Amino acid sequence: MTQHVFFNEVVTRDGFQIEPDFVPTDDKIALVDALSECGYAKIEVTAFVSPKAIPMLRDAEEVMGRIRRVPGVEYTVLVPNLRGAERALESKADELNLVMSVSQTHNLANLRMTREKSFAALSQVIRAVDGRTPVNVSLSTSFGCPMEGDVPQDEVLAWAARFAGLGVRGLTICDTTGMAHPAQVARMAQALQERFADLQLTLHFHNTRGMGLANILAGVQAGIVRFDGSLGGLGGCPYAPGASGNVCSEDAVHMLDAMGCDTGMDLPRLLTLARALPGIVGHEVPGQVAKAGRSGDLHPVPDAVTQLLATSGSRNNDP
Repeated sequence: MTQHVFFNEVVTRDGFQIEPDFVPTDDKIALVDALSECGYAKIEVTAFVSPKAIPMLRDAEEVMGRIRRVPGVEYTVLVPNLRGAERALESKADELNLVMSVSQTHNLANLRMTREKSFAALSQVIRAVDGRTPVNVSLSTSFGCPMEGDVPQDEVLAWAARFAGLGVRGLTICDTTGMAHPAQVARMAQALQERFADLQLTLHFHNTRGMGLANILAGVQAGIVRFDGSLGGLGGCPYAPGASGNVCSEDAVHMLDAMGCDTGMDLPRLLTLARALPGIVGHEVPGQVAKAGRSGDLHPVPDAVTQLLATSGSRNNDP
């Protein structure tokens, strides 16, 4: 399993945005700078949204202006509308990420507008950007809606096709509320690659029901090579009751590295950052590998066992 897999980090935007206590600007900048040394393809740094809507990200311009940009890493930002896009362009974002939900109900809850109104507003952004900066569109609730239930795959593909027709560079298909399962992911991945092979295709999973890593594996096995993750597994959806955080970046990298995938990620460096994250947000985070260590990190043999081994003369002399 030697294919190269690209990871995008979303902790400072998607992960931080629902944290109750403001993360200091200096901490955000320091974290982005440290993440830039870990091998990510992209880092979603912040969002150019109303400070009233998401107070956590009210420092978007300052953060984008002060981060140290590493060659080879794209610094992407979420923008909800034309004004947000203008701010992002002024801040020299490498990519604009636009979002709408495939579920009508979730779109109304999250964005306070119908899908058609969202599409019209985002189309205006794409036309105004006019190719000056690459645009990615994230389609939320593509694998299920907590209020509507199943979201038909054909519905997802139809909205994807409408945005592809506007000339976007990439599409991110999002399991916003952690309702996806591996068989569903495999079907979606195949259909996306058949219809949109010329676009950057990214999968974005949440671990709400414990299937995040399984879904990433299903995506990789189906040929998808780009995935979002959040350091420590931070994040969640405020409009999906019980929805926990994103798939944990370091856990996903650890899994794929162990299986022989080429992630290009510096896992030890990433784990150091994950272990420091609770000190930044003030609480424990869901990630597992940062707590347990890598599967190859062995523990010392207890003295009593060493003595028994010395007596028996071999570790493998069981009858």
